[in-house]
Amino acid sequence: MHMIDTVEALREQLDDWRRSGEHVALVPTMGNLHDGHLSLVSLAREQAERVVVSIYVNPTQFTGSEDFDTYPRTLERDKRRLQRVNVDLLFVPDTETMYPFGIGNATTVSVPVLTDEFCGSARPGHFDGVTSAVSRLFSLVQPDVAVFGRKDFQQQLVIRRMVEDLNIPVEILVGDTVREDDGLALSSRNQYLSEEERNMAPALYATLQQIAHELQAGKRNIDELERQASAALREAGFFPEYVGIRRAVNLEPPDRDSDELVILAAAHLGEARLIDNVVVSI
Repeated sequence: MHMIDTVEALREQLDDWRRSGEHVALVPTMGNLHDGHLSLVSLAREQAERVVVSIYVNPTQFTGSEDFDTYPRTLERDKRRLQRVNVDLLFVPDTETMYPFGIGNATTVSVPVLTDEFCGSARPGHFDGVTSAVSRLFSLVQPDVAVFGRKDFQQQLVIRRMVEDLNIPVEILVGDTVREDDGLALSSRNQYLSEEERNMAPALYATLQQIAHELQAGKRNIDELERQASAALREAGFFPEYVGIRRAVNLEPPDRDSDELVILAAAHLGEARLIDNVVVSI
């Protein structure tokens, strides 16, 4: 596995592969890799001869009160995990590489409408940071395919919209959420949970599954179902940030013709902010 941290070395390697007619898949990450990330690498490997993983803890997607300074940075462990799954290139840019004119003077890519609620309203500026960083990675790597996880459901929709709106020539693929045996979605922030909180955490997914069952049973009072889910989460010891039921294709409110919905939630449990979602056909 090559590990590269400069634009010049990155482009030299990518040019070599492309001259050989090989396709490139990109898996953007912030490191502290778990089996969910590795499942995205496996999906990328199915799509291209060469797989690039990027690790960059992007400061522009953290709000002022969030955990940028304490976000887990585990590069040496991450390198070993990526080597075991035969990643071809690990790209580890620094902030000067990602934002050559400085963060304060950086061009910002902003996707409207899809970022107005849920994580967008709860974390002002978060998605502008995500799309600005991802668009830079797309420009640097110029992948044929990029792979993201379904756990960040709103994020993958925002990135899809950005790619379509800007006519960026990259195919976006989304990998399924990987879970622990008790249903907890794998996340780099799960390590913030105490032992007691870890035992409580699966209630988030269980609550969303219950709401999915209610929808499949024919219940359509969306406001009431959202309130029911929030109450269940509070009862389970969470501090809900939001629960929403929307059309999976665009996060618009459900209508009579909706055939696939997504139930999204974010909730705090101790020091951890957990997000999850369940997609349901009705």
